[in-house]
Amino acid sequence: MTTFKEIRGTAVQSVSSDPTNPEEGQIWYNNTIGVLKGNLLVADAWAAGGNLNTTRFALSGAGTQTANLVFGGQTGSPQASRVASTESYNGSSWTSVNSLATARRQIGPFGTQTAALGAGGYTTNEATPVESWNGTSWTASTSLPSGNRAAATAGTQTAGIYFGGEPGGGPTAVTLSWNGSTWTPVSSMNTARAALGGTGTQTAALAFGGNSTPQGITESWNGTSWTTLPASLNTARASLQGGQSGTQTAALAFGGVVGPASSGATESWNGSSWTTVTSMTTARQSLAHGGTSTAALGSGGYTTAGTNATEEFTGAFLATKTITTS
Repeated sequence: MTTFKEIRGTAVQSVSSDPTNPEEGQIWYNNTIGVLKGNLLVADAWAAGGNLNTTRFALSGAGTQTANLVFGGQTGSPQASRVASTESYNGSSWTSVNSLATARRQIGPFGTQTAALGAGGYTTNEATPVESWNGTSWTASTSLPSGNRAAATAGTQTAGIYFGGEPGGGPTAVTLSWNGSTWTPVSSMNTARAALGGTGTQTAALAFGGNSTPQGITESWNGTSWTTLPASLNTARASLQGGQSGTQTAALAFGGVVGPASSGATESWNGSSWTTVTSMTTARQSLAHGGTSTAALGSGGYTTAGTNATEEFTGAFLATKTITTS
């Protein structure tokens, strides 16, 4: 049997400068500066970001880790605590900007920091308003065919899908396609659910988690129909609405609720399976998601009350590290 030693050897190379494209685990001695170095895997991690100006949960987010937008949500238990406030994130701090026209929670988010869409939500009942954000202000757009909240979304301000949710009386599997001006019913999901996570594009989306009983089911959308995938979340949970963290083949699921308790569980999706990675620092549900599978943002949410905390996720990566200087 051939061993790694026989294939690669055990000698550490002495070089005058660091390799330009080192392999994982490669070690070398830089004789110019007299340092032993290696190309090592740095573990994924969550770190604190800037706090929201308005403490809230059941809010929605759109955009990247360093250029994000959050809007809507709820600050407490009374119905009057629905909020319309909108905040913009620059990678370190949040700035309050123009508010939504209609205060509501559990809005379906699409798009980016400068071109977003907020669909449906909950006021004193399931709502139909849809508002479009141009980087400065919100304007009314074509309303949903019927009121809905806690649905998931995928796509952009002008081309997306809106799926699942709770239109009243229980979760739904209904999927709507959006072309920038019109909502069109298309093939329904295989499993009805609300407060689920979603990400991807109008023609290549991913749905995961949800309620009424916390679920781990994952479905993929090909632009025509939904397929239930064999791999479920490792931690079944709800209150992941508006996942918006990644693509159909590279996604991140984090936070949520398991039974009565908030969760900080974080899982990475590679297109075929979910892998448990480092949990959030603060377990929470009903938070806003944004970013990618390797550079995500989690803002606000509910612990035992609303929170204004923001956390930033960095996926595992290779980096050149000094092993010794002696």
